[in-house]
Amino acid sequence: MDCIFCRIIDGEIPSTKYYEDDLVIAIKDVNPQTPFHALIMPKQHIECALEIDESNSSLIAHVFEVAAKIAKENGLDGGFRIINNCGEDAGQTVKHIHFHLLGGIKMSEKII
Repeated sequence: MDCIFCRIIDGEIPSTKYYEDDLVIAIKDVNPQTPFHALIMPKQHIECALEIDESNSSLIAHVFEVAAKIAKENGLDGGFRIINNCGEDAGQTVKHIHFHLLGGIKMSEKII
């Protein structure tokens, strides 16, 4: 499997890390869409949200715990947005589940 996120997780590709533990890594997006834009992903390769089940849902819950921690540490007290794209029609370009943590500006309630 040639997954760019697995290669980042394995340290083969450098990244700017916001957070890392045994289960999750959060990195700075190389093409930020807002002043603060992190990608949070489990280290376990899960292709997309369609693969979430009782065997891995606690891992996804941990992603959201990490998102809250990162938001607090980076002054996103006014709010933030978390986006996950699942599948080609939704715009998922990397087939490793990940969540965009966006903030640092006032956003519209419309996302498309």
